[in-house]
Amino acid sequence: MGTERTDKAITLLSKYGGQVNSMYTLLGEQDIVLIVDFPDIKQVMKASIALTKMTGIAFKTAPAIAVEDFDKLITGRVHL
Repeated sequence: MGTERTDKAITLLSKYGGQVNSMYTLLGEQDIVLIVDFPDIKQVMKASIALTKMTGIAFKTAPAIAVEDFDKLITGRVHL
């Protein structure tokens, strides 16, 4: 994305409550992966739309939780 555009993207994501944990460039079908924590799905949607408008790049999101939390969730030991 380039250093300047990367910095702008990180700033934009933080505007919507996103905390960038890591970023990776890839070879193949996807060009870049960002691992970002957000407070809720609505903020993710707003950030994704804003990032697409800023960069002209279409983004896909894939909500995830830690395996340990998933195991607790399916056994009824935790409510997210």
